[in-house]
This record gives sequence, structure tokens and C-alpha cells, in this order.
Amino acid sequence: MRSVAKKVGITPMAIYRHFDSKEALVDALVLDGLAHWSARVDALPPANGLAKIEQIGEAFLDFALEEPRRFEAAFLIHSKKARRYPDDFVAGRSPAGAVQLKAIEQAMVDGLLEADSGVEIMMTNAALGQGLVTLYRAGRIAGGEVEFRKLYRRATRRVMETFMTERTK
Repeated sequence: MRSVAKKVGITPMAIYRHFDSKEALVDALVLDGLAHWSARVDALPPANGLAKIEQIGEAFLDFALEEPRRFEAAFLIHSKKARRYPDDFVAGRSPAGAVQLKAIEQAMVDGLLEADSGVEIMMTNAALGQGLVTLYRAGRIAGGEVEFRKLYRRATRRVMETFMTERTK
């Protein structure tokens, strides 16, 4: 906490007035990131099924590139407050995850997607998106943002196609 205080230009006691421990500070950062992610998903225009899934994928990409520190807090920092697959998503403890899961499950009911569960599709999408963003932000993917966005869209579309029924393809 002393190191954090020094970096932000306050005394360690000032931090302890707001947070009992480093863990509490990290948890607050994670919850802030998740709240901002949920707000982005809530702000999306109405859509259903595959269109909603695509919107959420774009929102995820925008969040990662426009608010990288909050993205890191929401998805990369270890915290007891972070969402955990699959339990937190099945139980509805992730507002943004609930929207995505509902869209996926509706697409499954409509016969557009097939998998053992909607959570399987959601987790696959999250892993691919987060992996690509992490590689790009680490400078491991050549090109600029425009090229990366195209790559992200192609890759996520190809993965979604593995879950699409013949009717959808």
C-alpha cells in the first residue's frame, strides 16, 4: 500500500481510510471495471440472438481498446470479487454475462446455435476475445488498431460458425 500511495501522491494512511487492505483496493478496482463493462452492455441498442451476441463482441473489443485499465481490472486481475465460469454466469451474478447468455440461449432455442450449453459458447467467445486482446496489447499481433479489429471480427465470426447449425450457415 505504501508503494501505491507513493505512486498516486498520497500518504498510505489516506488509502487505509478508504480501503482496509490491498485486497480491498484490488476488489474495488475489479468491481469498478465490471460495472463499466456492464454499463456498456446495458447501453447497447435492442437486438436479439446472433445480432445481440455480435453487439456484445464489438462492445468487448471497444472496452478493451478504449478503457484498457478498466478492461484489465474487469478481466485480468485476480480478485475474490471477479466473476467465475460457469457458476457466477449460470446464477446470473454477472449483469453483462446474463445479457450475453440470454442471447446465446435464445439463438439455441431458435435453432441457430448448438452446443452442450450456452455457457460453453459464452466461455469460448470470452477466451478467444480476451486472448486476442491480450496478444494485441502486448504487441504480439502486427499492424495497427484497424487491422486488429478486422482480425478480431474474422476470428470471432469463425469461432461462432463452429456453433452454428446448418440452417444458420
